[in-house]
Amino acid sequence: MPRMRRPAVFLMALVLAPALFAAKTLDLYFVDVEGGQATLIVTPAGQSILVDAGWPANDGRDATRIIAAAKKAGVKRIDFMITTHFHLDHVGGVPPLADKFPIGTFVDHGDNTETGRGAERLSSEYQRVLASGKRLTVKPGDTLPLKGVELRFVTARGESVRGGVKNEHCAATQQRAADPSENARSLGFVLSMGDRFRFVNLGDLTWNKELELACPDNVVGKADLYLTTHHGLDQSGPAALVHAIQPRVAIMNNGARKGGSPAAVKTVRSSPGLEDLWQLHFAVAGGAENNVPDAFIANLEEACQGHWLRVSVDPSGSFTVYNSRNKHEKTYARR
Repeated sequence: MPRMRRPAVFLMALVLAPALFAAKTLDLYFVDVEGGQATLIVTPAGQSILVDAGWPANDGRDATRIIAAAKKAGVKRIDFMITTHFHLDHVGGVPPLADKFPIGTFVDHGDNTETGRGAERLSSEYQRVLASGKRLTVKPGDTLPLKGVELRFVTARGESVRGGVKNEHCAATQQRAADPSENARSLGFVLSMGDRFRFVNLGDLTWNKELELACPDNVVGKADLYLTTHHGLDQSGPAALVHAIQPRVAIMNNGARKGGSPAAVKTVRSSPGLEDLWQLHFAVAGGAENNVPDAFIANLEEACQGHWLRVSVDPSGSFTVYNSRNKHEKTYARR
């Protein structure tokens, strides 16, 4: 009897083999923290990176939303917690999250460059949670120890990488007043999967610092996916940068009444090669003409349920954006 069953067992193993050994996707969850940032990245090797953790208040709302996304992604521990800069809507949520969910390594640009009561409170709370893990302070050009993907920092503490190629979009763009805040000190990075997929996230970097990345040479390169800088506020996102990196898909981490400015939306929509813009929120001030179609917006109401957007990148380089609110999804072939 056992000999008679072997062919059937062997055939079943052949059928199941492709599924068992299929390469895993690179997944990015854009968690709604209502005008801050919380981007959860899960690599094909299963390593996890969280970029910022939203706000500290609202009865732990943002920590709860991040943990829910982590559980959906099968993540039981954040391997690397990247703090782009020391502002309340980015680092404020780190301590509440660390109190509820294990974090391995805290990644930042060094100590807070701002002073004052609020800045000191943020710094004190951040220093408290550093005791529960390791700290890694990075500079432009540094990378994280990841398998199968590369995460390379292009900005840190007001400095940026050098090199790049001549940018034809620079002529019409003027500098603005210097920004002394932590925004201009943001960590910015490019996450790449070989030459098949590139994701650009520049935190809350502001206008002049973005121009340093773009003019006269574009040091960032092109992007398949771009998280709009600074929630889509018009203090950031000059066309010289956005149009140079030519994102195929952009995601705007705006809130209902923060970010999503008509000027920023126009700049992104007019970028060469853009296929779609997705938003975490309907921007109230923008009106219908300055928001994308409802299917591409995760949260339509101001008092929302905190729906997220997920980008799943296939090993081939094609990727799919999924809206958790309405289950709408769209796949983009490799460029």
